[in-house]
Amino acid sequence: MDRRSLYEFLERLYFQYNKRELIHPDPLEFIYRYKSNRDRELVGLIASSLAYGRVKQILKSVEIVLNVMGSPHKYLVNSDPRIIKRDLKGFKHRFTSGDELSTLLIGVRSVLKKYGSLEHCFMDAFDETNETVLPALTEFVQKLGGPIEGLLPSPSGKSACKRLNLYMRWMIRKDQVDPGCWSKVSPSKLVIPLDTHMHKMGLEFGFTRRKQADIRTVLEITSMFRSIMPRDPVRYDFVLTRLGIRNDMSHETFKW
Repeated sequence: MDRRSLYEFLERLYFQYNKRELIHPDPLEFIYRYKSNRDRELVGLIASSLAYGRVKQILKSVEIVLNVMGSPHKYLVNSDPRIIKRDLKGFKHRFTSGDELSTLLIGVRSVLKKYGSLEHCFMDAFDETNETVLPALTEFVQKLGGPIEGLLPSPSGKSACKRLNLYMRWMIRKDQVDPGCWSKVSPSKLVIPLDTHMHKMGLEFGFTRRKQADIRTVLEITSMFRSIMPRDPVRYDFVLTRLGIRNDMSHETFKW
């Protein structure tokens, strides 16, 4: 398929499936429970950080954490770190323990105390001259307290950092699906949140030949999407990954 035909195919998918009512079951849906961006950015970080494993378990785990917190912003700003550790002591999501999650949230609490919001913290690290958000995201992770194995990776390594890049998509893009809680970064700087399904699509589109889903593969696939949609290279991420989430869509839906 030539580039023009592929663009037209992707645009058809986008306008057909990039809709709010098709979000469920996806941890993104939790963000829309909250009205303020200061809560939404925190919910997004929690939900994306736990977005690994079976989707049913992801939704259950995120629900447990949010029920503990109420308003995430008020909870983190007003709770002593010892309270946060106590409240999450019995939490478990696959390989993530309550201690690891509380370590992340205590790091978030410190950032909120210093910068006022996660957006301000990220913008402190962001350089418009960089091609992607990855350098700023690396510093952002450090500001949160550094990488946490299995929960908060660093883009400075080989990891595809799927969940962090998913968080960036939710925060920076704004359409019927993505809430766009942050307003100062162009979507053109985003990179693909690479999971199994997007990797498969990248191979089928001929965007990469790499079999390893690492950061090099992320950049190769993103580069090809950027050649189709320079201002918004992750525009099609939501629709192309519905196969891995929804039971009412089959691979035939995405035949081109």
